[in-house]
Amino acid sequence: MKSDWYVVQTLVRSEVKACANLERQGFTTYFPRYSKRRRHARRTEIVTAPLFPRYLFVKAETGLHRWRSINGTFGVSRIVEFGGEPACIDSDIVNGIRSRECEGLVVLAPQVRTGAAVRFRDGAFYESIGLVEEADDERRVLVLLDILGRKVRVNVDVAALEAI
Repeated sequence: MKSDWYVVQTLVRSEVKACANLERQGFTTYFPRYSKRRRHARRTEIVTAPLFPRYLFVKAETGLHRWRSINGTFGVSRIVEFGGEPACIDSDIVNGIRSRECEGLVVLAPQVRTGAAVRFRDGAFYESIGLVEEADDERRVLVLLDILGRKVRVNVDVAALEAI
């Protein structure tokens, strides 16, 4: 029997419920999540968020499982299909996402590059705009800011910046 990965669309904020119910039926599931910084009411907190909101991966043996049972599972909206057949995902894609995990969460690459204009989303320089001078692999970025007519280098966490 051949096992393949398939994509399942869930109901709104029902990914965890869908995973539990699918696993109870004998399917293997993968629900990738990442850490993100959320600002609300002048507070910043780190929360876990779905990498693909409303979607998860299901691994199933093609001859063993019935696809209609996936669509009838609590928390599931539908299995993604093309031409009436469930859409198969290459296992290298799922393995690639899993290889970027650390402590169960996917680590995302910084979205800023050298020379890009960025805005500070957090900290003492909130809403200031600067240019990325250097980005390293440790999630730190060296940014050039124009403060009082002088160029100043600031070393900050990439999570405190957004590309503009």
